[in-house]
Amino acid sequence: MLPLVAERRLVPLEAEIGDRRLSVSREVSVSRLNGIRACVFDAYGTIFDFASAAEHCPGIPEDRRAALTTLWRDKQLQYTWLRTLQGRYVDFWQVTGDALDFALESLGLLAPHLHERLMALYRTLAAFPEVSGVLQSLRQAGFVTAILSNGSPGMLNAAVAHAGLDGLFDAVLSADAVGIFKTHPKVYQYALDQLRVPASAVLFQSSNAWDAHAAADFGMRVVWCNRYGQKRERLPGTPDYEIRSLTDLPSLLLATSTHP
Repeated sequence: MLPLVAERRLVPLEAEIGDRRLSVSREVSVSRLNGIRACVFDAYGTIFDFASAAEHCPGIPEDRRAALTTLWRDKQLQYTWLRTLQGRYVDFWQVTGDALDFALESLGLLAPHLHERLMALYRTLAAFPEVSGVLQSLRQAGFVTAILSNGSPGMLNAAVAHAGLDGLFDAVLSADAVGIFKTHPKVYQYALDQLRVPASAVLFQSSNAWDAHAAADFGMRVVWCNRYGQKRERLPGTPDYEIRSLTDLPSLLLATSTHP
């Protein structure tokens, strides 16, 4: 099971006995992250809060916003996986729009211009509050930073700019370049090719458990940023650590990590 970083402390889950967690030394816990050179982040749910689109849309009643966000996101992901299985790739912008149409119709939210307004808001999603500071800390420590996302280049560039994160990423990498979505190994290999590092030198962060497991199975070191308190997936690959927000990432990395 995963070591859990909670309340600014490392607690390795391998030491769990029932509901009781036994502590071990910080130095031993983080030694497995030595040699990391690049920190690569998923975008949606990890860097950017996808719930902020519905939250900032006045045309959506407050009591329907959570339901819309959940259904829109679930259908968005389902479409990426199903299109990958069918070999029918379209970019993430179209997938996001198709998923939104399904969600709006399903929830009976059919007011004019809602689709256009929500899609515009998706291009300007809010970043989670800790993101900028975390990226600055990592870059000051000498780590390469990058995004690896299903998002199309236009979506990602717009979100990065709107969130004021320009200059905090060495690369913004889109699955669109390989014409297939995560969790296909080609997407993770694309990041290695562009950053020119081996998988063992990459620490990948995602709030999506399925993404975290796939990156770990591919060979990357992985921190699962479990923002939403999800249960552990039963999938190939095992993330190295679990954290509740990216706030804990710099201390986790900098304790013993060495890199050029």
